[in-house]
Amino acid sequence: MARYVGHTSTKGIKMRASVYLDIAERTFGPRGSLALLRWALAIVFLWFGAMKFTSYEAHGNAPLIDHSPVVSWLNVVFGVQGASDVIGVIELSTAVMLILGALNAAASALGAVMSSATFIITLSFFLTTPRVAEPTAGGFPAISAPIGQSLLKDLVLLAASVNLLLASIRRLHPCDIL
Repeated sequence: MARYVGHTSTKGIKMRASVYLDIAERTFGPRGSLALLRWALAIVFLWFGAMKFTSYEAHGNAPLIDHSPVVSWLNVVFGVQGASDVIGVIELSTAVMLILGALNAAASALGAVMSSATFIITLSFFLTTPRVAEPTAGGFPAISAPIGQSLLKDLVLLAASVNLLLASIRRLHPCDIL
């Protein structure tokens, strides 16, 4: 439920022009919530990154990569397994930055940027990959189980990444960058 709080100086009534949304959930503190996001994202990137070095994962992701105007060049330049290996190195590097980010705001921000970029790219596959929409269910917005539903989870992971990024930037001191 939206709550309006504010101040104006009109006739003694003060009204501020800010609006915020109340939520039912309560947290055990912003740092605890951010730690959960950080470690969950780190585990996802460690796991997915390690899987990229397998033939199973490389060939499973090849069609997604082939249809993407952003990353299709990877399969051309490095081949299917090589492209998967490159993505694996990037994902493992993202995990390392997220882990180091527990101790350093600059590493946290870099890891969160890398994580956000990953999920923006994978969400773009919704627009470029055939068979994301399920024709037997009427087409979009019905999404297919093997491809569409697998990609949709990245929306939550992007939200977690952006949340961590915003918190990292607030903690970042200009000297941390140097």
